[in-house]
Amino acid sequence: MLSTSVPCLWITLGLHLCCYIDSGEAQNAKEVILLDSKAQQTELEWISYPPNGWEEISGLDENYTPIRTYQVCQVMEPNQNNWLRTNWIEKGDAQRIFVELKFTLRDCNSLPGVVGTCKETFNLYYQETDSEVGRSLRENQYVKIDTIAADESFTQGDLGERKMKLNTEVRIIGPLSRRGFYLAFQDVGACIALVSVKVYYKKCWSIIENLATFPDTVTGSEFSSLVEVEGVCVNDAEEEADNSPKMHCSAEGEWLVPIGKCICKAGFHQKGDACEPCGRGFYKSSSQDLQCSRCPAHSFNDREGSWRCDCEDGYYRALSDPPSVACTRPPSAPQDLLYKINQTTVGLEWTPPADTGGRSDVTYRVICRRCSWEPEECVPCGPNVEYSPAQSGLVDTYVAILDLLAHANYTFEVEAVNGVSDLSRTQRLFAAVSIATGQAAARRLAGGLSGVSGPSVTHHEYGCQHQAVPLITGLLLSQRLGIPGLSLITRCIYSGYALLDFLQIHSIDSSRVCSQMSSVLLM
Repeated sequence: MLSTSVPCLWITLGLHLCCYIDSGEAQNAKEVILLDSKAQQTELEWISYPPNGWEEISGLDENYTPIRTYQVCQVMEPNQNNWLRTNWIEKGDAQRIFVELKFTLRDCNSLPGVVGTCKETFNLYYQETDSEVGRSLRENQYVKIDTIAADESFTQGDLGERKMKLNTEVRIIGPLSRRGFYLAFQDVGACIALVSVKVYYKKCWSIIENLATFPDTVTGSEFSSLVEVEGVCVNDAEEEADNSPKMHCSAEGEWLVPIGKCICKAGFHQKGDACEPCGRGFYKSSSQDLQCSRCPAHSFNDREGSWRCDCEDGYYRALSDPPSVACTRPPSAPQDLLYKINQTTVGLEWTPPADTGGRSDVTYRVICRRCSWEPEECVPCGPNVEYSPAQSGLVDTYVAILDLLAHANYTFEVEAVNGVSDLSRTQRLFAAVSIATGQAAARRLAGGLSGVSGPSVTHHEYGCQHQAVPLITGLLLSQRLGIPGLSLITRCIYSGYALLDFLQIHSIDSSRVCSQMSSVLLM
């Protein structure tokens, strides 16, 4: 009578060769291994039912390291139902599980006397649970995954030549919802050696892309699943406006084309997958800038990670100035200040300062003071004085001051200012002139003497044409010639009527008043 079990020597002898054929296979970096029977050197101790079905045996891999496998060869009798169940496998975060089987299978035609009872397939099952269920095995609680067939089977001739043909099959189960599961293998009459069982799931491993870190991400539960993942900017980086970093993890554990990005903050620039601080003497004012820039003129910094540079002493940066602009300083005083006077109206003209401070926003302002005859006794002119076109913010180099008091002394200061003048703590620089006004309004005299009485005073009428005289900054050029009440340098032209205006002069000696081109003081 034939034995119901074919001896397993054919499998044991060939095991080393089959493993050698599989040598050099590296673990896929996208896989998280839950079970790898080939990596376990001690007994697996899986559940076999009935006990005389699947048998655990030892073999050697290509490095002559012992490995544990299972085999069964109950091909002589019909209606075989031999089950093998793994230990409980905790799935972790996985929803979609991959099962890789490596096995050899005997060609039934190479076995004599087994026609009708020998099979060349086996079945794969699984059962989901939240915990271990003990060593009992209830077939009706298992869900069939697939019937596994060999692509290649070996014959007696292959066995004699020690040529083992290893088959590899991968099946997917899921989505899973419980904490873990069991795998089970059902033999229905085949001659099989289960060389290795590997159970794993796929994930997209952590990656830095566009300065954003994307964490380890488990793939979705379906083959076409795409898991959207938001990135977190690396240190010293921030999300680009309205363009937050995102990527999608595919079912195969691959990151797809990134969307959005992070950019280095102000004071930092990108180097590889990180943001590094700008060095000393460099700055980056905005995250929108790609690279650090050298400090502009008249500025410096002595620290790393600067978003702007500090101004040197005496130089300033206006609030409206971007950090990329050189530091500047207030302008020097206006030059060549001239004046013209007409009764109670004074016109001032000047030329721009020699030094604009490095800025193009130079304007001018005029300060008016009314002074007594005593030095340094001056007060502001007050609101009744008018300026044309304006008192401050002047773009052109001239101004008219109107509605001054008659027969009064005034000092006018003209200052050039720019965008940093108000930030400066240094002394103001200005050009100044001191003058005295004439009488309030012009009038035509009837001729002859004026109607001023006095026993020893001669009255004469003179028309006096004013002559503009250059003035030195801050220096009063008015001279007093000892004639009381006279104050303005003029060139006097004797006439019966005034060329410009009529001024009444109380003259002691007319020769002192109008001699050839002599300058006199008129009130």
